[in-house]
Amino acid sequence: MNISPVVVGPPLFLSVYLKAVRAGFPSPADDYLDAPIDLSRELIRNAPATFIMTVAGDSAIDVGIFDGSLITVDRSLKPRDGDAVVVDVNGERSVKIFKSAGSRSNLAFGNRRYPDYDPGPDAEIEIFGVVTNTVRRLRR
Repeated sequence: MNISPVVVGPPLFLSVYLKAVRAGFPSPADDYLDAPIDLSRELIRNAPATFIMTVAGDSAIDVGIFDGSLITVDRSLKPRDGDAVVVDVNGERSVKIFKSAGSRSNLAFGNRRYPDYDPGPDAEIEIFGVVTNTVRRLRR
């Protein structure tokens, strides 16, 4: 997994359509534009604590994180039940799903084809940060 700190430069405003595009049955397209947005402001809430990582592997595909995806990871957030997190287990960094039930918490794969995740009782576990966004390139 590659890691890069986020550097927020001058805003780059992109046009946004007022009406959402349908992914089901087609409807007449509206050509009305909303105010432009700056994606860095949409994707990053705390720039000094946010990193961008490239994902390798398929252990989180059920939560929309695929091999080659770029993820933004915010180190200032405390994980909540169901959050995708970047975690170091015995020095190996990976994406897992944070599960919390009462005072207990554990980690799980985000791919139902994988077995239950059990790092073992002596595992050294440190949560690096919470995944806040994913960007997936569809065409190269």
